[in-house]
Amino acid sequence: MSEADLRYPRVSQGRRMLGVLIDWLLCAAIAKGFFDGGLRWPEPYVTPLIFFIQYWIFASLGGATPGHRIVGLKIVRYSDGGMPTPLQALIRTGLLVVVVTAITFDQNGRGINERLSN
Repeated sequence: MSEADLRYPRVSQGRRMLGVLIDWLLCAAIAKGFFDGGLRWPEPYVTPLIFFIQYWIFASLGGATPGHRIVGLKIVRYSDGGMPTPLQALIRTGLLVVVVTAITFDQNGRGINERLSN
């Protein structure tokens, strides 16, 4: 084991997924509340866009998103344990959102990535 492995204990995937789920549900509630198109859900790109912005801002400025805080997680740089830089948070967020949009479906069973690419 390296020194970094000893400093940062391994976090279960369940806690990570729960944190992302909480963040996603918060963003879906914001999308529904602010961008509701009547009795239907807002366009499928609104929630991922809000998620991207929310995740990037909280990861950059606070080192944890609301979902992370609820489940007791923190985002740190692996090299020295400091908060991620805005660029590191942007890269992390972009990679996360790509996966989230690929596994999120609309009411017709199509992935958002499919719908956006037509």
